[in-house]
Parts: sequence; structure tokens; C-alpha cells
Amino acid sequence: MAPPRKHETDAILDATRALVLTDGPRAASVAAIARASGAPAGTLYHRFGNRNGILTAAWIRALERFQSRAMAAAGETPLETAVAMGVAAVQFARATPDDARLLLTIRPSDLLDGEPDADFETRLAAMNAPLIERVRELAREVFGNDEARTMDAMTRAVVDLPYAAVRRHADDAQWPSWLEEDLAQAVRALLSVGLAG
Repeated sequence: MAPPRKHETDAILDATRALVLTDGPRAASVAAIARASGAPAGTLYHRFGNRNGILTAAWIRALERFQSRAMAAAGETPLETAVAMGVAAVQFARATPDDARLLLTIRPSDLLDGEPDADFETRLAAMNAPLIERVRELAREVFGNDEARTMDAMTRAVVDLPYAAVRRHADDAQWPSWLEEDLAQAVRALLSVGLAG
């Protein structure tokens, strides 16, 4: 049996995220991450390959945490499942505000040295595919089809509106207690109206 890791990956990624959010992406050098996390630079290179590997891992971890909540959203009807998916964005941000801030304020292209590589883009597309398919299923279940206009309506309700609500409150010291309830009502209203003409 392998010995336990002395420097836990989550602690390293937490330190990386804190550096990025506090001082900006350029501040998160391998040396700075080593100082902040207590992990030797050699450990960071061995585990993540390079600076881009560490920063990518922190960003991907935040995305995985969000997506796991969104994919787990469920309700008694397709409409209520869609509402739950929209509310999941606020629940994620309330539970892990620093991850939410990372996803909201930092694009991978701002984070990395150079543009994201093909492997990163492929991984991101693979991660997003199940969520896109779930939105497509909800469009078919709620509206009866998944045509472009219908998908736009579903995306507006369960992605765009929750994203805007989270973004508005991302830097609040304390999130409003009523936010999930109000967002649920707004998503429900959007989806209940249907599509005009």
C-alpha cells in the first residue's frame, strides 16, 4: 500500500485558487504556489507537470463541483427538475463561493501561459457534453422539442438567469437568504410561459 500523500491535492489547489483570486493569475507562479501551499516545487512539478497543470486542475475542480450539483438536480416533474438545475448554481456558489468566483471571473485563457491546449479543450468539451445533453432532454420534456429556439429558451432559464444571479452576489459578504426561492420562481415563470407564436 502506498504511503499517504504528505501534501494533499485539495490543499494545493485551494492555495492556488486563493492566489489567483487575491492577486490575479500572474501571481500564481509555481514558487508562489509552493510557498502558499507548503508543498515543495518538486512535488508540484511531479504531480501537475507545470504551472498550467496546477492552474488547470484548480479551474477544472471548480467546474466539476458545479457540474455535479447541476447534474444531480431533480424535481417531481421535468419543469421542477429544470428549476432545480437553475437553483443548483446558487447552491454551488453559496457552498463554495471561491470556486464560483474562480469560474465567474477567470477564463482559462486568462489563467494559463499561452492559450489552452487541445487536450484542455477536448477535456472541457467532454465535461460539458453531459450537461448540454441534460438541458436538451429538459427542453424536449418541457417544450416538446429541442430545436434551436427551444434550447435557447431552456438555456436562458437554467443557465443565463442563474449565472446572472450568482454573478450579482459573488462578492457579497453574505448571500441573501431568499435568493434560491426568488430564482426558482423566476425560472419557473420563464419556463411556464412557453414560447410565443
